[in-house]
Amino acid sequence: MMFIKLGTIEEREVVEGFHARFVHAERSTIAFWRIEADKAIPTHSHPHEQTVLILEGEFELTVAGQPRTIRPGDFVVVPPDIPHSARAITECRIVDTFCPVREDYR
Repeated sequence: MMFIKLGTIEEREVVEGFHARFVHAERSTIAFWRIEADKAIPTHSHPHEQTVLILEGEFELTVAGQPRTIRPGDFVVVPPDIPHSARAITECRIVDTFCPVREDYR
């Protein structure tokens, strides 16, 4: 069992404007993102299933070439190996879960 205070985890800038605190469980990684307005991640894919929960802001998520604007309370599942990109329309707070663990985020 793990008990973690998020404020004790150092925030890292993974891509310009995309700041995260990561929690690594046995089978998954949870990313707590703070994203600056108008910052983007180019199209990419990875072997992880990814879930996206937007807490604050407006975020454009393009999955398999189809853009969608998501807002607080929206939840998205991105299957493994599917090309996707994203852009923060406003400043955002987002929680992503990746399964299996994102070793590249350790």
